[in-house]
Amino acid sequence: MPDILPNDTAEKTDPFHHQEGSAVCRQLGVDPKLGLTGQAVTERQHTYGLNALTRKRNTPPVVLFLMQFNQPLVVILIVAATVTAVLKELVDSLVIFGVVFVNAVIGFVQEYRARNAIDALARAVTKEATVLRDGIRRRIDARDLTVGDIVLLQSGDQVPADLRLIAVRDCSIDESALTGESVAVEKTSTAAAPDAVLAERTCMAYASTYVTYGTATGTVTAVGDATEIGKINAMISNAVSLETPLTRLLGRLSMLMLYVILGLAAVTFAVGIYRGSSVIEMFMASVALAVGAIPEGLPAALTITLAIGVSTMARRHAIIRKLPAVETLGSTTVICSDKTGTLTQNQMTVVSVWTDAARYEVTGVGYTPEGAVMKDAAVIRAADIPVLERIFAAGTLCNDSRLVQKDGRWIIEGDPTEGALIVAAEKAGVHRPEYERRHARIDAIPFESQYQYMATLHETGGTDRICCVKGSVESILARAELTDAGREAIHTAAASYASGGLRVLALAEKRMPPSHGRLAHQDIESGLTFLGLQAMIDPPRPEAVAAVADCRRAGISVKMITGDHELTAFAIAQKIGIVVADAAPKDTALNGKKIAAMSDGELTDVVKTVSVFARVSPEDKLRLVRALQHNGNVVAMTGDGVNDAPSLKQADIGVAMGITGTDVAKESADMVLTDDNFATIKAAVEEGRGVYDNLVKFITWTLPTNFGEGLVILIAVIMGIALPILPVQILWINMTTAILLGLMLAFEPKEPGIMERPPRAPGEPILTKPLIARIITVGSLLCASSFIAYEIALSRGEPEAAARTIAVNIFVFGEIFYLFNCRSLRLSVFSVGMFSNPPLWLGVLLMLLLQIAFTYVPFMNTAFHSAPISLIDWGMVIGASSLIMVIVAAEKFIRNRLRKRRPVSPHVR
Repeated sequence: MPDILPNDTAEKTDPFHHQEGSAVCRQLGVDPKLGLTGQAVTERQHTYGLNALTRKRNTPPVVLFLMQFNQPLVVILIVAATVTAVLKELVDSLVIFGVVFVNAVIGFVQEYRARNAIDALARAVTKEATVLRDGIRRRIDARDLTVGDIVLLQSGDQVPADLRLIAVRDCSIDESALTGESVAVEKTSTAAAPDAVLAERTCMAYASTYVTYGTATGTVTAVGDATEIGKINAMISNAVSLETPLTRLLGRLSMLMLYVILGLAAVTFAVGIYRGSSVIEMFMASVALAVGAIPEGLPAALTITLAIGVSTMARRHAIIRKLPAVETLGSTTVICSDKTGTLTQNQMTVVSVWTDAARYEVTGVGYTPEGAVMKDAAVIRAADIPVLERIFAAGTLCNDSRLVQKDGRWIIEGDPTEGALIVAAEKAGVHRPEYERRHARIDAIPFESQYQYMATLHETGGTDRICCVKGSVESILARAELTDAGREAIHTAAASYASGGLRVLALAEKRMPPSHGRLAHQDIESGLTFLGLQAMIDPPRPEAVAAVADCRRAGISVKMITGDHELTAFAIAQKIGIVVADAAPKDTALNGKKIAAMSDGELTDVVKTVSVFARVSPEDKLRLVRALQHNGNVVAMTGDGVNDAPSLKQADIGVAMGITGTDVAKESADMVLTDDNFATIKAAVEEGRGVYDNLVKFITWTLPTNFGEGLVILIAVIMGIALPILPVQILWINMTTAILLGLMLAFEPKEPGIMERPPRAPGEPILTKPLIARIITVGSLLCASSFIAYEIALSRGEPEAAARTIAVNIFVFGEIFYLFNCRSLRLSVFSVGMFSNPPLWLGVLLMLLLQIAFTYVPFMNTAFHSAPISLIDWGMVIGASSLIMVIVAAEKFIRNRLRKRRPVSPHVR
């Protein structure tokens, strides 16, 4: 037999899942009793490579640092600094280069740290596999697996590669990470149909899935990128990483400012030349205008404001991989969420028990054995109702799983459904260790799909033995002694549970003679005593319910996208609040088959109204995200499974779970939640909105200064008079005020009601018309005030240096007074609290001290061509500055009065 076979062997013949296990072993050249030889392993590893996914290479640190300069505003600053250096204005040039460098360092450090945090998460887990090689069973690094290896699986193992199962014993595998199906799949060695979809290939085990029950042996059919995970990994590479809304808006603003600044500089140059000024002089004036009009502090403010948001999220158990991601959630209009493990706990829980006498509710969720059995609001003890005690005893005895506590958390070793039965029994006072001591197991019939039940035989301590049986309702009813009316009542109860998305198990028992030592299927073909039904569901996370409600109040649509059954998904969606209680599944739910049959255009229309998408494939998820984006939505995708990864990358922002999330999902996401708490999404939305608000406040605050400075220079050149403010003084104004005043807005607390307004429209510009009007008004006031004060000072015979110092102080103090206006773009400064932002007051104090030094300290006078001014001059400065504050406050007052009379968008501030 050949030792090495090509990767596409299965494609040339029948697919592996359609062949018998022995045929697959022959095809792969391996003896299932001995495994591969050491020589064969070496040769095949050389052919197939390591069993590892091809990870996207990290951007080298140098490139990552250089990428920080790839922004239009930064490019403008670099050009301006370069030209200024050529013209030997070294102080101005060094200041500009310093600002650009500091901004780049901040952005680089944040992104590099986030990337290293994600890499550390990936390295924290080392995966191993049990294989048979040279006839010896050994434990190896899963990366060393190769095609043809014989792998042994047992409960709790993660499947290390794609396997064709050749021997199975009561094996069930949780494939939720790959398919989204929350119920473990029972495996078999029997070949499947050639056209069977992934979830129906019961003879296959796929990499990244988990064995929940039993044992199995399989031969490796694919490793690394050739596995099903590898195919999804390829889709991730093909998914487009989109710009965030913030970067798109800032990009448009930067380009607009670029054209305006270059246009004004050209006009200044042309007018000066026309009036007879020298080329060098006008070139310097044009550079001064450009430097004055460019908001040098904007890149740093953007980076620092986002970094503050990142720090806040880190304290709330989130790792932000890229700075703009925290803001993107603030602009999200749709959140697409996986169900299993994200909206639900991925812990099957019994919620109701039915007997022919009564129906009982079971409280508590998850695997923590805390809760009670209730009827009519009263706590019921199983020991007081014999049939209730027997149904819980049957569920915990006819069971091969274990409930254990690890690191303070209750977990199930085995099948989640069996775990639910154990936990329910504990809540009812039927403690498993005690019942196992009293009723020792003698024999068992494992669950098989053709019979749809499991049975166990136990001692009773009396004159007989008891057989406990659990299984599907149909299989138990076919073997139970019941009246027609009794059967009808059971069918009705089971149908009622199923319509609510609950999984139903029937339980029964049969007394047997003490000599009966082995169980056979014929022993329980008839004569079972029906005990009752236990109905269970993977319960919603309580925090997810609250988070969804908060998102809906904030105007954000939440959609469930899952691989689970349609009815189950719909029932969970109702419990969580994604769909209204009286909605019908046909109106708000859609399955994968219908999605596949739709054109992209039809799907684009359907996603506007449908909120639940069930039985979807990874390809379907990608199409759904793209359809939502085509409708103009900003889409966030949450998930933890491998099947979520392509859509996590395609979405405007992907949010992965840090504890239960797969490595592939984490690497595809923009944000990783280290506590897997869905409620953190709501916190991220709130934080993102606050970050965006503060950025808009900074832009609204800083642009009037740049506009006013550019206007001063332009008017002076046109009028042919001396500049009221020199280029080096413009740099002083821009840099000191941006750092000490503007950046303090990044610490501004979130305004009341921030989560009561709908998300801003995806196409809405950063600056709305009212804000543009305010910027022009304040900029014009700064320009006019400085010009008037400058001319008044000269007319009184004051030196030109003193007159310019007055003009500079008008700009600085105007910005200080206007800063308080910008603490809220809509409300009065008194409404947000005068002292709710302590860093702002510190910045104002430091700015005042610097301006005193600028005005009165001799070496500052020399460096910046300033001069001391009198109290009368200070009166002009304070008067002009306070006028700006009064005018803006009046404008806010009038606009708020108009807003109360007619409803307007909450984004028109």
